[in-house]
Amino acid sequence: MGMAQILQLRSLDDERLDVFARLTEHQLKNSLDVERGVLVAESRLVVEVALRRGVRPRAFLVDERDLDASEDLLALAGDDVPAFVLPHEQMERLTGFRLTRGLLCAMERPRAQGVGEVLDDARRVAVVEDLVDVSNVGALFRSAAALGADAVILSPRCADPLCRRSVRVSMGTVFQVPWARADKDDWPRATFDLLRERGFSVLAMALEPDAMPIDDPSLLTTEKRALVFGSEGFGLSYEALDACDRSVIIPMSHGVDSLNVAASSAVAFWQLFR
Repeated sequence: MGMAQILQLRSLDDERLDVFARLTEHQLKNSLDVERGVLVAESRLVVEVALRRGVRPRAFLVDERDLDASEDLLALAGDDVPAFVLPHEQMERLTGFRLTRGLLCAMERPRAQGVGEVLDDARRVAVVEDLVDVSNVGALFRSAAALGADAVILSPRCADPLCRRSVRVSMGTVFQVPWARADKDDWPRATFDLLRERGFSVLAMALEPDAMPIDDPSLLTTEKRALVFGSEGFGLSYEALDACDRSVIIPMSHGVDSLNVAASSAVAFWQLFR
């Protein structure tokens, strides 16, 4: 395998640059490739994680000032993959912001996995219902990877982990932690029933009257645990709450009732997944 083909560009009007700055997330996901679609990874670290996890590159975009420092990553791609190089000022104009370490990569979206598939070797699972903010999704994945989650299950309406900002906030962990999106007809009851069939205790992170403190020793008696997190505004739906085994809470001080899901998931993973 040779290094990506270096192509110096001077015009921002080149249509080959559309994928990096002029297409919406919907177009990237659905319009370019009926089979898989495209994602855009930003920064050297995220691109390297994706490449080493086998995500296939379509094209690179490199700041001219960072070309030499990016050669080792470009060497991980085949010589049929173009690496478009822009002068620094043009790079900033195209992306609309100062790009960290001057590197973008358009990549094929990895094959979607099924819920049963990602549960095969899992003992600790995060289940996420209807998160809207892609930054929260990315932050949850980063905590999941760092603090012991083996898999993540998303509700049918949860925000896309592979959208550009989520990938960036996750620091590439969306490529490391196996995840699957539940089918609409299976959410939530059949999905949670499958978790129980696989031996999981299904625990809702919810402010319910009978919720147990997250440090209650009885929560550690089951070997397999699934933690369920709700949306930013409304928390878990009644259907999801009813399908869980029990509710747990993080005890709070100073009259604070809850934490942002990115923070609460990190605390919960540390307590129940390590």
